Amino acid sequence: MSCMTDKEWDSRYATSDYVWTVKVNQFVERHLADLPPASAVDLGAGEGRNAVWLAKKGWTVTAVDFSEAALDKGRALAAEHGVGINFVQADATRYRPDNTVDLVVLSYLQLETPDRLTVLDHARTWLNPGGTLFLIAHDQTNVSRGYGGPPAEAVCYDLDETVAALVGLDVALAEVAERQVETADGPRTALDTLVIARRPADSD
Repeated sequence: MSCMTDKEWDSRYATSDYVWTVKVNQFVERHLADLPPASAVDLGAGEGRNAVWLAKKGWTVTAVDFSEAALDKGRALAAEHGVGINFVQADATRYRPDNTVDLVVLSYLQLETPDRLTVLDHARTWLNPGGTLFLIAHDQTNVSRGYGGPPAEAVCYDLDETVAALVGLDVALAEVAERQVETADGPRTALDTLVIARRPADSD
């Protein structure tokens, strides 16, 4: 998800096929597979691939996106897999969950810096004690050194900036992760910001 308008995203999603793969993101699967299922918010859920995977693992998931067309595809994908998900149409910078949760997923929610920092500032407060914030997104270095993703650094993440925004959380992992992308010209490497942070279990 980038800084396109609601109508532009709805137009992009308003096709019979899925814009993105319906397979769970590889980093979500790798790092969250062993978490005990509880409550989760998938912010910027798009067509619901990560939300559906979490729901199949037993999570109670709220999937949030500002494109109703994307959410309609998410609902269809959830129905296909026989899982229930709470789909919410909302702007990521304004959304607030009704209750704190045990997991917040931010997967390729590409926003310009002020909105990006607003989302991080909000999301860090949504976690229950011991809860996890998981973030994967196109890194700024990907623009010049990687493959794919937005062509402008303005909507990409900076690792240090991201970690600094998660005040009050314990950062368990922070790295620029390499992601292999198969292309017609052979494999290429994309560079992603990957951060996993947790709210201390003894926090109020």
